Amino acid sequence: MHKRKRSRKFSRKKDQRQALLRGLGRALLLNEKIKTTEARAKELRGIVEKFITKARKGDLHTRRLLLRFFSPQVVKKLVEDIAPRYKDRKGGYTRIVKIGLRKGDKARMAIIELVK
Repeated sequence: MHKRKRSRKFSRKKDQRQALLRGLGRALLLNEKIKTTEARAKELRGIVEKFITKARKGDLHTRRLLLRFFSPQVVKKLVEDIAPRYKDRKGGYTRIVKIGLRKGDKARMAIIELVK
């Protein structure tokens, strides 16, 4: 029996959800550490780890695939700075640290960062 692949919807339409995750991904790759909600961090982890795994190849085709999602500045940093750091690592490029509740709405907050 076919089971549907489920992901978090964040109460947004598909294009809004993609824009949110694209923006969070850009921020994480440029700053290497961001503070967001726990659910967003968990969803972002899988996406960013796939991009880093692809970037480890570093060839032209990979760069063009990454340019579909990120600006040239982000792709350059990803391929030239971040990916070589993980050349001997099979996965687990990110770490999520829970930091408690947000004051305004009690949302669970977390820091997602790239492992050194």
